[in-house]
Amino acid sequence: MGNFETRGPRTRRPSEDYAPLEVRVEGDNLGRAMSQLKRKMAAEGVFKELKRRRFHEKPSEQRKRKMREAARRRRKALRARKRPPTTTP
Repeated sequence: MGNFETRGPRTRRPSEDYAPLEVRVEGDNLGRAMSQLKRKMAAEGVFKELKRRRFHEKPSEQRKRKMREAARRRRKALRARKRPPTTTP
């Protein structure tokens, strides 16, 4: 098949393979397991992705969204660098 860079823009890199989310149900505590699953899904960005894919996104809107997300990541990284290191007693 060849290198993944030469196959086109829609292919994923091998490092982007996703493992299934797994939550263990202990006893009859299904509510807690559901909460854990929701937290894991939110952390993975599943809800954000579902919301984004609900409607068609024009290429211009996609570029603007990606630029906003990149700016947000840059600001977050800048804040993390400016934060003084915490000392543990």
